[in-house]
Amino acid sequence: MKEKLENIKQAALEKIAGAGTLEALDEIRVAYLGKKGELTSVLKSMKEVAPEDRPRVGQMVNEARALIEGKLEETRASLAKKAREEKLKAEVIDVTLPAKKNQVGHKHPNTIALEEVERIFVGMGYEVVEGPEVEYDYYNFEALNIPKGHPARDEQDTFYINDRILLRSQTSPVQVRIMEQGRLPIRAIAPGRVFRSDEVDATHSPSFHQIEGLVIDKNITFADLKGTLAEFARELFGEDTKVKFRPHHFPFTEPSAEVDVSCFKCHGKGCRFCKGSGWIEILGCGMVHPNVLRMSGIDPEEYSGFAFGIGLERIALLKYEIDDMRLLYENDIRFLKQF
Repeated sequence: MKEKLENIKQAALEKIAGAGTLEALDEIRVAYLGKKGELTSVLKSMKEVAPEDRPRVGQMVNEARALIEGKLEETRASLAKKAREEKLKAEVIDVTLPAKKNQVGHKHPNTIALEEVERIFVGMGYEVVEGPEVEYDYYNFEALNIPKGHPARDEQDTFYINDRILLRSQTSPVQVRIMEQGRLPIRAIAPGRVFRSDEVDATHSPSFHQIEGLVIDKNITFADLKGTLAEFARELFGEDTKVKFRPHHFPFTEPSAEVDVSCFKCHGKGCRFCKGSGWIEILGCGMVHPNVLRMSGIDPEEYSGFAFGIGLERIALLKYEIDDMRLLYENDIRFLKQF
């Protein structure tokens, strides 16, 4: 028995000395001191030892256990210290290195321009409303006095889902939906994305943004429209900005006009920015057509109103003097970070 215990002790000490990890050390502990370990099996076989020898054998087993446990603890402390040192070396921080720059984004030029337009009109008592981008043909064309076969449909050629549903070519359908609710008076702007079958170039895109404005009330005249847009232009482009109304035709307004503002670069003298004319076109507008009012359930004999439409990208291009609309959507960080 003594020889057996000596062999177990020596084998355990050799394995402990050769253990390189804490996991290997745990396996040795289980193999020798666990419930089914070598020393435990010796204790279970004590019944085979003569009664007079049992105290001496028990003492030898306990001494062997104490020696192995002590060596295990000593080796465990050494391996833990070594692992901690290696971890500290791997996680060392050089405080002399320059810090990493925090890349913080900011608003897109379109978003900045939209918030500026919304701020101006909300300040004049307008509400901001939205509508669906996938729209019915009725709201996008027919309710705006553009029946099937009307030439204006060619100018606003859009993407059809089927013969009744399409991607809206303007945000004017939102105005019709508001008028149908019958809550008068109305003072609202409707910003949003629109779609047309256009080739991509410096001034066109198949997807862009519009801001439509609508006012419906009693005794609204063209003078109210002119005063509103003149105030808007001064707020957006500067106090000395002047406006000019040119006759035009839109199916959903009568009379209709295109609106120019005096060039805010040369103040009307003529420059490269305004192509020497001193004026820059910014939007279309007009008095809401009586047919549009009737189709929306509003009596044109009692109510009148005006509407206008602004291209958001055009405002951004003018405001930041950008000469190519494609730059707004190419996501080049070198361009966008300027704003």
